[in-house]
Order: sequence, then structure tokens, then C-alpha cells
Amino acid sequence: MSWNGANSAKPKFGATLLLALILAVAFAIALPAASASADVAALCRTTPAPHTLDATQPLNLGEVKLQVRYYACSGVYDAELAKVLVAARAYVEKRAGEVAKPAVVLDIDETSLSNFAEILADDFGFIPNGPCDVLPEGPCGFEAWVMSARAEAIAPTLALYKAARAKHVAMFFITGRFDSEASRKATIENLHKVGYAGWAGLVLRPADSHGMTVAQYKSGARAKIAEEGYTIIANIGDQQSDLNGGYAERAYKLPNPFYYIP
Repeated sequence: MSWNGANSAKPKFGATLLLALILAVAFAIALPAASASADVAALCRTTPAPHTLDATQPLNLGEVKLQVRYYACSGVYDAELAKVLVAARAYVEKRAGEVAKPAVVLDIDETSLSNFAEILADDFGFIPNGPCDVLPEGPCGFEAWVMSARAEAIAPTLALYKAARAKHVAMFFITGRFDSEASRKATIENLHKVGYAGWAGLVLRPADSHGMTVAQYKSGARAKIAEEGYTIIANIGDQQSDLNGGYAERAYKLPNPFYYIP
């Protein structure tokens, strides 16, 4: 998985998020998100309130991190994830019986599985290598985190997955994780552990695809699914690059304030 630097969170704050932040400060509430693991719940509870700077000043990076923590820990992030996924599920359930060989494509990281514990441990940076053995403290190397198979399911994605399977929809994962025997084994273990089962395909990024953009790689993988006669009724991901390139009736973009993948 490719990230855009050591401090890659580039949040976009709308009216909903600003209101949530104001309420959080006013009532001194910092509740752990429902999807957060026990390892990071305490960190959510102890997140201090961010400051408000003059509009003419850019936000300090530390303040941005505090705002992202509030967004993730206050429940607003979970609510916005659920809103998109409920809409996607409704469309999938309606459309499933109307086409031949219906299929759904899911991204993995921050779409099907949450890396929230690793992200907080690394203070929103990206540490590709090194151990991950002192959670909830950091550092936590991403490769070691993947190999640990400890990521939690994003609950509304798992609910959509099970509902689609019940409607005989073929489920495919297309991930930016690079393909290797160890990475594939750990990813399969993690998906099974949290309740994903019976998928039709799991595509990891080939090691020789470095010259391709994420959109080129993922749209090419979707094209191959379409060539097998499937109608991809929904493509779901947390990055716009997960969705660009077509080969799906509808694309659903999940919020991700933690990192950006062009």
C-alpha cells in the first residue's frame, strides 16, 4: 500500500465535522469509536480538545491531528462510514436479482478492515518497516501490523458483505497491499478471523506494477472481473483512486481522514 509521506493525513472538514468538534469541546466528551479496539480506546478518551486559530493562519499539524482524532473518536467518522455503506447495501440488495452474475468489489484497508490501532500508534505517519509489538504505543511498522492479522472489521462493510452474499452476489477484494505469499496468507487470515468468508476473488497488487497508478491497477483488475461475465453493481473504497477507471455501475467513496493515496 502506497502512502503520500510521513504525515499523510489531509482531512477535509465540512459543516458536520465542525459541529461535532464544537459539541465535543463544549461538553468535554471524547468517546471511543465503536470500531476502535480496546488497545486504542484509552487514547480516544484522553485526546485533548483542539484549539481554534485565526482564519488567516494555517492549522498547525499538531492541531490537525487532534481534529482528526476527535473526528474518529467522537463517533462522527463511524456515522459517516455507515451512511455511505447503508446506501450501498440498499442498492446492492435491490440490484442483485436484476442482473446476471452480480458482483461487488471492495477495497480492504479502511474499507473492509480498520487499521485504526496502527494509525494512532504511528501518530498518523507511515512507518513501513520495523516491529509492531508495543501497542497501543508506537511505533508500529505497517508490514508487521499486516502480518499480525489484528485489524478489525468495519462493521457496516461486513454487514453489507453478508447481505450481498445472501443475495448470491459474488464478492471480490482488490487491495493495494503488495502480493507476496506472507502478505496474502496474513490478509486471508485477518479477513476470515473477523467474519469475511466465501469471496469469489482476492486480488493483491503485483510486485511488478510499480509503474502503474493505483487507479490503473484497480480498474484493470475490475476489467478482468467484467471479462468473466460479472456485472459489478457496486465498487466501494476509501480513496478516489479505488474508484476511478470505471467497470462498475456505482462507486461508493468512504471517508478517510487518515491518509491519501493518489
